This record gives sequence, C-alpha cells and structure tokens, in this order.
Amino acid sequence: MNHWTLNRINGLFCVIVQMEISLRSYQKEVVQVALSGENSIIWLPTGGGKTRAAVYVAKRHLETHPKAKVAVLVNKVHLVDQHYQNEFRPHLGHTVNIVAISGDSQEKDFFGRVVRDSDLVICTAQILENAMINTEEDKHVELTDFTLLIIDECHHTHKDAVYNKIMARYVKGKMEGARNLPQILGLTASPGTGGAKTQEGAVNHVLQICANLDSVIVSTKNYVPELRMVVPRPIKKYDIVDTRLFDPFGEHLKEMMRMIHGYMASGITFRKMGTQEYENDVVELEKKGVREENRLLAQCALHLRKYNDALLINDTVRMVDALRLLQDFYRTKSENRMDATDIFLSGLFEENQVELRLLTLDTQNENPKLAQLQRTLVEQFQDRNSRGILFSKTREGTRCLYDWVCANPALQSVDIRAAILTGAGNGANHMTQSGQKETIYRFRVGDLNLLISTSVAEEGLDIPECNVVVRYGLLTNEIAQQQASGRARAMDSVYSVVAWAGGREMRREKTNEYLEELTERAVAEVQRMEPEKFRRKVSELQRAAVIERYVACKRRDEKRKRYDPSQVQFICRGCFTPVAHGDDMRVVNNSQHVNVNPDFKNYYQVGGQVHLGRTFEDWEPGRVISCASCGLEWGFEVKLRKVVVLPCLKIKGFSMKTPQANHTAKQWKEVEFAVEEFDFTEYTSKMEIFDL
Repeated sequence: MNHWTLNRINGLFCVIVQMEISLRSYQKEVVQVALSGENSIIWLPTGGGKTRAAVYVAKRHLETHPKAKVAVLVNKVHLVDQHYQNEFRPHLGHTVNIVAISGDSQEKDFFGRVVRDSDLVICTAQILENAMINTEEDKHVELTDFTLLIIDECHHTHKDAVYNKIMARYVKGKMEGARNLPQILGLTASPGTGGAKTQEGAVNHVLQICANLDSVIVSTKNYVPELRMVVPRPIKKYDIVDTRLFDPFGEHLKEMMRMIHGYMASGITFRKMGTQEYENDVVELEKKGVREENRLLAQCALHLRKYNDALLINDTVRMVDALRLLQDFYRTKSENRMDATDIFLSGLFEENQVELRLLTLDTQNENPKLAQLQRTLVEQFQDRNSRGILFSKTREGTRCLYDWVCANPALQSVDIRAAILTGAGNGANHMTQSGQKETIYRFRVGDLNLLISTSVAEEGLDIPECNVVVRYGLLTNEIAQQQASGRARAMDSVYSVVAWAGGREMRREKTNEYLEELTERAVAEVQRMEPEKFRRKVSELQRAAVIERYVACKRRDEKRKRYDPSQVQFICRGCFTPVAHGDDMRVVNNSQHVNVNPDFKNYYQVGGQVHLGRTFEDWEPGRVISCASCGLEWGFEVKLRKVVVLPCLKIKGFSMKTPQANHTAKQWKEVEFAVEEFDFTEYTSKMEIFDL
C-alpha cells in the first residue's frame, strides 16, 4: 500500500506519494546481515534489485538509529540522478530529507553543510573524497559524520580507485580503534577474479574486496529459482565471421606504415600492425624519441599510431571511416610543418589519399563483420517492439557505427532508431551529462530503440528491458561481460557476440565464461569459511594494505622532492622547444596546474572557447592554448574568481628535462618535484604592483 500526504508548495497543496518498499524473498534474504547492523556486500546479478534492497536497508537504518545519516556513493555521475529519481525519492522522499549531489550541483560547494542538514545524500565518491580533504568548514566532512555508507558497484574498491581511498581511511581508523565508524553496505553484480585464472587466486581476490570493504559477501542460497525467474539468462549466440581474406585498403595502409619504418631507419622490430601490441610498440617509441629529443622518431611514432588506429577502425567498421580518421588527423598537421619529417609524413598521406579514397568505393572489399552485424540486427528487430544495445570499444567506434546504421537501408527498413551513448567528459567526442540523460530518457520512452554505446551502459544504468544485446569487436574482462549480458533482461532475449572466426574476441569471450564460473566458485568458498578464519584473513589483508599504502605514500613524497622545481625544464613534446620551469607552476584546488610566469604567454597561441557543459564555484574555462611553434595542444585558460586568467596545462603536452634525463608523465602526480599551492591573494597583489 502506498502512503500519501499533503504538502504546501508555492501556496498550493500537492499530493506527495510514497511507494511502499516491497522485497522479493531473495532480496529479504540478502539484506538480513545489513539489517543486523553488520557490514556486508550484496551480490546479485544485474536486474536483481540490489538498489531496491539498499533502499530498504537505508529506510530501516534511518528508522532505528538515532541521529542516523546515510551516504549513497556511486562511481558515475549519471547514477546520482538515476538513484535519486527512480529509487530513493519515490520510496523515502515522504519522510526523509534526501539530497542528490553531482559535479554540476551547486550543493557540492557547501557539501559539509548539506550533509549536516540532510538525512541521506547521494553523490559521486569523488565528491565525498574531495570533501574529506577540504578544510573549509562548509565543505568538510568526516567518515564519522555518517552512520551508513552504501557503495554502488563496489567491486571497484581496489588499488587507487576513489572507493578504495575512502575505505582506506575507514580501515586505518578501524585499526587505530576509531569509534563511530559508519556501517558499510556494498552492492555488486560481480566481484570478478581480479585477473586470476586459478581458484586460489580468485578466492584471494574476493577476500581482498571483502577486506577493502571490511565486509562479508552475501548472496541468495534459499531462493535461487525465484532469482532466476526474475533475472532470466539471455540466449547467447556467436555470430561468427570468416577471416577477411582480401583487404586492399588495409594492405595499402600497412605499406604506407612500412615506408615510415624505412624513413626512420631505426632497425626497430615492431609487432603485428593493426593490433594493441603494435600500438604499445609505437607508444614506447614516441617516449624514446622524446627522451632523446629525436623529433624524427617521436613524430613518426605519433603518425604510426594514427595509422594503426585506422587499421583498427577498418577491422571494425567501414573503410571510409578509417580514411576519415586519417583525413581529420592530417588536416590539423598540414598547418604546422616544421622540418623534413613533417614534410615527408604529410606528403606521404597526400600522395596516397586519392588511391585510398578509390579503394573505399569498392563495396566488394567492405568489412564482412558489418554484413553479419546487419543480419543480426535485422533478425532481432523484426519485432517492432524490440530494444537493444550495441556495445563498441571506443567513442570513435560508436560514432562510425551510428553513421553506418543511419545510412543502412536494411536497418532503416526495420525502423531502427539509434543514438550514441558514451561517457560524460570534456573532449570533443564526450557527451554532456544532460545529453546522457536525454538519450536514456528517449530510449526509455521508446523514441529510440537502439543505443550504440561504450562501456558506460554496461554498469548501473537503469535502462529498460532489452531483448537484444550485441557485443561488437570487444575485448573486456568477465565483469564487463556479465554486466553487458545483464542488460538483456526481457524474456527470450538474445546476447550476440559478433567476431572473427578464431579471433581474439572469441577467445576472450570463452575465457570470460570460465572466469564467470570461477568467480561463483570463489565466492562460494569464501562464504563457506569459518567466521573466525574469515575475520583473521581479512585482518591480515587489511594490515598488509595499510603498510603498503604507508610505504607507497613515502615513496611518492620522496619522488616529489627528487628535484628542486627550478631544476626542471618544461619542453614542448611536439617540437622540443624549452618553454617553462617547474618553479613557474602552481596547483589550484588540488587539481588544476597553472603557469604563473607572465613570460609564458610568448610561447603559446589561443584557439576556440572551451565549453564544459557545467559551471564551477570559483573558476571558468577560457580558450584552448597550444604551442606557438608546432601547434601541439597544451590545455586551456582558466579564469579564477572572475579576475585572474592563467594557462592550465596538461602534463602530457610536455617532457621534463632534469639534471639526469628527460622524463614524460601521464598525470601531474607523477612529476618529480613539489608544485606550490596557488596563492590568490599574493598573485593579485603582484598584479596590482605591476599595474602601478
């Protein structure tokens, strides 16, 4: 029975309905440990109702604990609104003060105050982590401010993931005898094996997840038949494609790559073109060129990587998509030719572009995997009520597949209405958070019937029951495979794998099936352990983790002190021009790294305005910045507190020359010197002096 009440909103009385929380028998079984106040991980398959079980636990917790305060943590932004709108507000909103906070929420700027004024907050784990680091009273929180932490997709609680950073504080506090630590409730569809291929290794991985979350893992034992009825397994089919025997477009690309190999005259041996291994080889070659300030090697490696990307696209979608990738790349390169290497590389593509375009026109040589994918989709969409998800590896792949679907008469004849769904972000191919919400909404109400998605749709998203899920050219682990399979929830649904005969995707899919079974056996073994043995093993793993983190922290601190900032010279990674020193750098909000030297503006040029699709408390993005000599993108301007405009730098745009050697880094945390905190007052006072 639902409960209702009258609330006065803007002078009008509105009926507020609160839905009764109804649990199935297997859900009631798995929440018992949590209801007793103990830490636990609920393991149920995708579609099994983990979130509904968590809502029930939260409700009982709030009813029975004085001064109760609950935090629901998610690992992806779009899940904040989803959990709030679909689960927590409908079932708890009548009696509980609930606030949903994500990166584009103004409440995050006063997180500490919001937590104090709320009964339950739903937020990304990163927002909670930031709040625990922040020292401002209105923003700061402690773990002990909460009485229950619900951690969604908790199998991500490992290594340096943000979930594990939060739980590391918990475990350290527990070992130090801290009181009033919150109860932990983890939710997962698969803990996985952590890369282990043996029973012992898989058991150790599950135990590590339990240790990281300080929890036991629970699953249904008495109501398995009911769970199987609620979450039917899809019919799995392998749509196998015979090996591509004739690929003149791909062979022409490889011949061009061999010409670049010859131009380098380096004697380096590469692995097979068109593979991840080849990409790894050229990535390392580019780093070698940067370290040695050998621009020929570094630039050739960058171009070879783009050709390899084109081969991978050619192996996945159409020849014209691969050609377009190269055309887009060389369009940017033609404006910044610095030396003979640039002239050779751009000239090579220009000389072969016409031949490549002619090869794309021969439909007899088109990718046979697409023909199989077309047959699979046409077969499954004969029913006009069909809904499906087509999973692809990359954002570029989803874009190419979308173009192919829209231009395919056979797919349009069965009324396929497709859209792309990828992760939110700031790049050109990223979606905005509002774009994600709109696409999912249109899919939910039936305006769309096919999502072409990266892994963002595998995990957590509340997507309507699909009767077809297709994995196309994917190499993923057993967790991702289970998550994707779980999206096919309709009765008699189909889970299709489109892959080359005997190819790596097929082998990985079969391996993942074994690993899925291994996960089940490992969890069962952990659950059979004597309680005392389990607690002892968990304590050992926790002590080891605390020591390991302490040692790693000391090493990081030592690494940051290896060089004085003035000894580190920043060099453009594209042209090797020296442009700055380490003591020019400052860090803002523990995340943005800016150059405060006014002379730095002589080394960069500005481009178009950056649009991030969201607002921030004390800064806003400006224009793109790039090297004035070679055009390599370095980052973008930031306007701090609407007053100061400074260049915010991506570390990947530079190499760093130290007294010992040249170094590269993927992230700022890898640099070997300490970066000072930006002092706004000090900087603006200097500006005033200069103005005088």
